[in-house]
Amino acid sequence: MALNRDFVGRTYPPSAPYEVSRVKIKEFAAAIGDNNPLYRDREAAQAAGYPDVIAPPTFPIVFSLQSGGEALVDPELGLNLAMVVHGEQRFEYVRPVHAGDELVMTSTITDIRTAGANELLTVRSDIRTVAGEPVCVTYNTIVERGGAG
Repeated sequence: MALNRDFVGRTYPPSAPYEVSRVKIKEFAAAIGDNNPLYRDREAAQAAGYPDVIAPPTFPIVFSLQSGGEALVDPELGLNLAMVVHGEQRFEYVRPVHAGDELVMTSTITDIRTAGANELLTVRSDIRTVAGEPVCVTYNTIVERGGAG
């Protein structure tokens, strides 16, 4: 069974604030094997003009599906989570994420389409500070293999 196309365009309420810490950035950088000092050393980041350590470009994946994630478990969508794999992700930045940021995101399902026997669902998440400053936009596409079943 195909995913419910009525979900395209549906926007979910803003997430609870996500507090970015040096520890979370350092752990993420270690997990992806990136030793860039801007992710680990506050003094190096400040010397480069940042207020604190910055996060690797893919860091927002940690929290970007938080507000759109509720859609994925909505039975009316028809998504079989057991058949889901990661499709693609991309990020458009206004500025880097840095330690001390408190971020909120608003997610919208922007596309649902069929590709062969698979269903592809794309979620756009607009990430801002709690003060409303735009930080980045993420696009996450997930694939439900073999169609809903």
